[in-house]
Amino acid sequence: MTADSEIELKEAFQRAQRGHNNKAKLVASLKSRYNKLEDKTLFHEEFVHYLKYAMIVYKREPAVENVIEFVAKFATSFQPPPNAENEQQEEEEEEEEEDEDDHPFLSFIFNFLLESHKASSHAVRFRACQLINKLLGGMAENAQIDDDLFDRIHQAMLVRVTDKFPNVRIQAALAMTRLQQPKDPDCPTINAYMLILENDSNAEVRRAVLSCIAMSPRTLPKVLKRTRDIKENVRKLAYQVLSEKVHIKALTIAQRVGLLQQGLHDTSESVRDIVCSRLLPAWLLRLDGNVIELLHRLDVENCAETAMETLKAIFKTMPAEELLQNRAQLDDRKVIPEDSLTCENVLYWRSLCEFLKGKGDDGEEMLEQVLPDAASYGDYLFGYLKAVPVLTEEQRADFNQLELVMTKEFISQQLIHLIGCLDTNEEGGRKRVLVVLQEMLALTQTPSSLVSLLTEKLLALIPDDQRRIQTVAEIISDVREPIMEASQPVDENRSRRQQVQLAEVKVRLMEAKQDLEDCIAAQDFSRAAELKDAIAGLEDQRNQVLQEISESSQPVDREALAEKNDPETLLRCLTMCAELLKQMNIKTRTGPTISALMSSLVLPSIANAHPAVRNMAVVCLGTCTLHSKELAKTHMVLLLQIAQLDEVKIRISALRAIIDLLLLFGFQLLSETASTQTVQPPLSPDRQEGEATPAEDKGSIPEDTAQSILVMLSEFLDSEMSDLRTETAEGLAKLMYTGRISSAKMLSRLVLLWYNPVTEDDVRLRHCLGVFFQLYARESRAHQEVVEETFLPTIRTLLNAPATSPLAEVDINNVVELLVELTRPSGLIKPSANTEEVCVHDYLAVRMCGEMLKDPTAPEVRLYAKTLSNLELSREETVRDDLTTLLQQLVLVVKDRVCLRALEKMLHQLVDSKEQAVVNASALQPLDVNADEAATEDPSKSTKRPKRGQRKASTAKGGRRPSRKAESSEESDGENVPESVPVVRSSRRAKIAALEKTKLDLNPLINQEANVS
Repeated sequence: MTADSEIELKEAFQRAQRGHNNKAKLVASLKSRYNKLEDKTLFHEEFVHYLKYAMIVYKREPAVENVIEFVAKFATSFQPPPNAENEQQEEEEEEEEEDEDDHPFLSFIFNFLLESHKASSHAVRFRACQLINKLLGGMAENAQIDDDLFDRIHQAMLVRVTDKFPNVRIQAALAMTRLQQPKDPDCPTINAYMLILENDSNAEVRRAVLSCIAMSPRTLPKVLKRTRDIKENVRKLAYQVLSEKVHIKALTIAQRVGLLQQGLHDTSESVRDIVCSRLLPAWLLRLDGNVIELLHRLDVENCAETAMETLKAIFKTMPAEELLQNRAQLDDRKVIPEDSLTCENVLYWRSLCEFLKGKGDDGEEMLEQVLPDAASYGDYLFGYLKAVPVLTEEQRADFNQLELVMTKEFISQQLIHLIGCLDTNEEGGRKRVLVVLQEMLALTQTPSSLVSLLTEKLLALIPDDQRRIQTVAEIISDVREPIMEASQPVDENRSRRQQVQLAEVKVRLMEAKQDLEDCIAAQDFSRAAELKDAIAGLEDQRNQVLQEISESSQPVDREALAEKNDPETLLRCLTMCAELLKQMNIKTRTGPTISALMSSLVLPSIANAHPAVRNMAVVCLGTCTLHSKELAKTHMVLLLQIAQLDEVKIRISALRAIIDLLLLFGFQLLSETASTQTVQPPLSPDRQEGEATPAEDKGSIPEDTAQSILVMLSEFLDSEMSDLRTETAEGLAKLMYTGRISSAKMLSRLVLLWYNPVTEDDVRLRHCLGVFFQLYARESRAHQEVVEETFLPTIRTLLNAPATSPLAEVDINNVVELLVELTRPSGLIKPSANTEEVCVHDYLAVRMCGEMLKDPTAPEVRLYAKTLSNLELSREETVRDDLTTLLQQLVLVVKDRVCLRALEKMLHQLVDSKEQAVVNASALQPLDVNADEAATEDPSKSTKRPKRGQRKASTAKGGRRPSRKAESSEESDGENVPESVPVVRSSRRAKIAALEKTKLDLNPLINQEANVS
């Protein structure tokens, strides 16, 4: 008992290494011994002596971690417990200050660690920061330390968060957790944290800062930015921190929407799961589980798609019973009363119905409980849409009225979308919905914003294309040529006489039919024949009376007005026509009805003064030409003229139509077009040579026509209008990827456009080209040859760029690396099985050698020499001999030492591989042919880097080459740990024995030191 109560220091450290020992008992025993000592200096020195054995170990060994934990607990055990301080609150201030002073041992440990944090060994720095972190973390919440000690710790950790080793930075960042002062706008810790989040290259360091940074208006934007971090684990932790530390009311609407939009579309499934399982439940918890209130916080009118995806994620976690309990405010008709409709509850209703319909047969029964039959819903929809007001120009100036109408239009859109959830298999309900949609499209007060959606739902209910065309044509005719009703006086006396006359004829007709049946029964056929003639006369008389009644009782006289050509009417008709052409099958050819719409509606509208009308007419024309090659030939010139002369939005619509036509029909379309018409887009004299050529047979194609189109597209790439530039780049990428054109010069233009700093903010352009380069180069060997032809022209353009050009800022090394990766033979989707075949890198190597021989003193020679060592050369003898000859010539003329070393190294590799091949050929032939082939491989390929073509196009934009070392939170000191080779599974006993052998034990070191002393 005495031994346990006064344990020796050496024995305490030895027992602390074993995880199963009770640390609390060890701490209590050692503390008892410490308190009995009068002179504690020797204890301090001996304690530090044994602690140093653990601090020199960098690896996270269990024994060392146990010792560090024991030291932290022992040092913090001298801090008074929280209750003890509460009992001393009534004492005098002087006594309080004495009680609150740091314990001598705790101060001694802190001083030792602060002296050790500057050690040259990264292990010591790591353990010092780790211990400081554990000491500060082990103190009570209301613990206090001396101001001078606080400042010293603060300054030391601010230095260590910039340490070379990530693990040291992690522990230093964690140690500063309790040193933060969020209310201080100049807090050094907060500033350091924000700098780390923004700039630290190690993901684990960023995660450590995310886990401990205090939330404030200053730090929130930095944490939000980490939700777009390149590393999956950082993004996950950022969403967790936001869900735990940030109230939904502390975020703006844009921030909430951005978080949900990015999180629900994240490429990582685990990040999407965190958003669904942590962030959304946390927000709902703070809103008392009110989903409608959550929608209100998202402003669903401006982000309907994001709100619907959010609702879908919430519905997935709800049981079926709760789904029906939380349904929107439905009445007995299974609809929301019109006066209770809001943007939030109607969107919730639509999302719930679409979610239940998406479950198939499982959700059909529940869907019937939240949605009425088709006929009833058609009447409900018609009643609401008719009530949407139409504003005059004066009313549009009133923001409140305009906002009210926009809200009603949004609600109308959601109600129209609900048509897709109705059960339209029943004929009566489907017909009623069709009638409602047709009537709404024909009504002039229907908002223009609903026309496209109404047409889409109408066409979805009509499966046959011909019926679709006929229906839409009739609606367009009714809209453009409405019927005016003119009233006429009605003669009531004459109408009464006609009704009496009709009644008499009906009675006589019934009597004659009865007599006819009697005659037939009595077999009096002669009398029956007479009655039959009489019945025919009475029916003629009845029809005549009915006609007179209908003519006399007609209350109106229908007179057709002239065609309406105001911009609003034309836009409505063109919108319906465009939706019709979009929904039609591409194989459905244009008939007389479509031709009539083209001649009477579309073509005249192209010359309309209103830009929106012209734009929709161009969309209709471009979509219609996809259904008819003859129309495409006829109107191609018109589209080309529009693409150059009109407003930007209309030019983009025409450009899309041109690209679609070339993708569908190819440049062969221009052969017949140019035979009857002339295309004259502006030509630049400096671009008429060497432009792209169509990939098809150009024997029957006027090359000047195709060349002119490509020159026009090339000029669009230099446009100052980013939308036009982006659309052109995307179109050219499509044409090149599908093989419609093959052009090294055009590909070079796209590469330069991708790297150009001018396009840095054009996210769509950068993303489109980044994906295109990967897919295009990996598709086939022919595409890689085009990229290889692009290499030298692209590099020359960058080298010769004037200082005032944005291209002067581009990192040429990065461009070279990208082009090398894109042409790497191993990057192909289907690499060639023949390793002896000459590859693209062989040609590229010869080109670079020839370029260096032209001017051996040029500054780019060093770039080419460095690039040669990164190429994957084939084993074809002729190519290697040619390269050897070229390199030997280069070694004689190149004077730069760095280039010479690179060239000589490359030359030695070629010579060594050739000698090795000769040795292998002269040796005995092995039994395995594959083994022989492997033995003749180029030594440089034995250390070949992994495939990078799949990731290079998206990462090569930065000016710095990414490191190939895997970032690790445990081992960040640059040591390469080989991957373990899979072996046969060992028994449990063998595993335990092997594990015990690998565990680090500090006892031999301690005993050895004791023996020496």
